[in-house]
Amino acid sequence: MREARGRTPSAGKKVAPAPRRSPAAASRTKAAPAAAGKRAPRPPSRPSRAPRTPRFVRRLRRTWDRPLTAYYVLLGTGLLLAFLGLVMVFSASQIQALRWGLPATYYFHKQLLAFAGGAVLLILAMRMPVRLLRALTYPFLAVTVGLLVLVQVPGIGVEVNGNTNWLDLVGGFRLQPSEFAKLALVLWGADLLARKGDRALLGQIRHLLIPLIPGALLVYGLVMLGGDMGTVVILTMILFALLWLAGAPTRLFTGVLATAAGLAALFMAAAPHRMDRLACVGATEPGDGDRCWQAVHGIYALASGGWFGSGLGASVEKWGELPEPHTDFIFAITGEELGLAGTLSVLGLFAALGYAGIRVAGRTEDPFVRYAAGGVTAWIMTQVVVNIGAVLGLLPIAGVPLPLFSYGGSALLSTMFAVGLLIAFARSDPAAGAALAMRKPGLIGKSMRRRAKKAPSGER
Repeated sequence: MREARGRTPSAGKKVAPAPRRSPAAASRTKAAPAAAGKRAPRPPSRPSRAPRTPRFVRRLRRTWDRPLTAYYVLLGTGLLLAFLGLVMVFSASQIQALRWGLPATYYFHKQLLAFAGGAVLLILAMRMPVRLLRALTYPFLAVTVGLLVLVQVPGIGVEVNGNTNWLDLVGGFRLQPSEFAKLALVLWGADLLARKGDRALLGQIRHLLIPLIPGALLVYGLVMLGGDMGTVVILTMILFALLWLAGAPTRLFTGVLATAAGLAALFMAAAPHRMDRLACVGATEPGDGDRCWQAVHGIYALASGGWFGSGLGASVEKWGELPEPHTDFIFAITGEELGLAGTLSVLGLFAALGYAGIRVAGRTEDPFVRYAAGGVTAWIMTQVVVNIGAVLGLLPIAGVPLPLFSYGGSALLSTMFAVGLLIAFARSDPAAGAALAMRKPGLIGKSMRRRAKKAPSGER
């Protein structure tokens, strides 16, 4: 029975043993009849994972989203730029002062006094309530317009380099009212648009433009009487920023831009020196009569700096080759003495300041704060672009200082007050205010409260 069960029908022959199969093959063979009329299901595919963001990027985003980030960035970048500007003014102005028979530290001492006054204004702006600030906008605009008119009175206004934009004060100090006109236009325009927005009038073109445009044109005209077209460019960008934040239609910007371009072409054609500045854009040689001398030597200063510069105080161009090394072209001296590393650091600080200002304007619920923060940010960033673009040979030389950096007491005072306003607006955010309130007791007070909350351990 056992033999019959182990033999095949051909009983007289030996049968070769069947090859051994793996368990997986056997299972496929057994499953084949069952799957003959039905397709085997596919194994579930794993969901594709999105590429992971690097850890430092995630930490940077979390840090930037904190309530006090804009507050600290504005405070830190503003003070760093002002301190670095003091150092560069001291380095770039010594030869200029000696050429005029003045002490080597003459310009530095004046800038240091302006910095001290600007620090006081910055602290006042940080602590000033928004209601009080709005109440002072109209008186401040009236005083600024009065000073601009006073500049044009013969015998009172002071002419420097062909422009009449200064008033002589006691102690050898000079006041430039056009620098304060930028701040006055920002605050007055922000308050005007906020009041009209509360009454739902900004949807009408008439209420959007009047009296904002006539008031701005009045300031433009008084500044242009002194020949300062660079400041008019900055004031125009402030006006555009206010209108854009107020929701002005695109066709309005098209008309205003066309009008501004026509007026700019007219003013440039009326003054030969402005046409010469336009012709020097991108110049690599001084040209006929050395008309592009300043633009070309600014490029020379930047090119000779290399990666890390020739060293602080070791500039060659400031020895009479580059005009205005401590004012309009201080960025060129920075590139020569501190190199590409120094110039990129300055650009990074300005970029952080501008981004923090945009964040303050974008996160607030107060229309006045939004307009004022946006106007101040547009003012500072436009002036940075115009100044550095002229030094790089990409834009005409407009004669505007580098904010917080160039020599100029009036410019430093007005800009530090504007930065103080941005810091105050950052503090006005409810989350930032709560975070600052928790930090008021200081480090010792915090540690004392933590110890008081702990239960006694019972050990001696």
